Amino acid sequence: MGTKKKVKKIVNQVGKRRKAVARVTIQEGKSKGERLVRINKKPLEIIEPEVIRAKLSEPLFIASQIPDVAADIESIEVDVNIKGGGFMGQTEAARTAIARGLVDWTGNEELRESYLEYDRSLLVSDTRQKEPKKFGAKGARAHRQKSYR
Repeated sequence: MGTKKKVKKIVNQVGKRRKAVARVTIQEGKSKGERLVRINKKPLEIIEPEVIRAKLSEPLFIASQIPDVAADIESIEVDVNIKGGGFMGQTEAARTAIARGLVDWTGNEELRESYLEYDRSLLVSDTRQKEPKKFGAKGARAHRQKSYR
């Protein structure tokens, strides 16, 4: 009766940028020594264009440069689900979510510091929003000009 069930370690985190919301789930990978990253069920390796793939892999690259963290994240599974916003906003939200998840997964303060040193937006979501259009005007700030006086 004394059988212990091994508890599976799972980390959930959120990243936001404008209208885009990215939710990440990090868990132990199926195969040892192989990191698997999926963005909306697509492997990171086939994400196009190249700029987006590079931006999404930044948090993983920085983490792999720290020796004690690199061993920790060697065989993890990262699933990112993104909704809303444009493709660049989605990318920014996803990289924030991934970085936050990795900091939670490892619990390493050195990793957190290196993320903040590299780019603060890796850990802090950007809350800026588009200003709404006003009634009777062309846009948020643009109004009709008067031609008299």
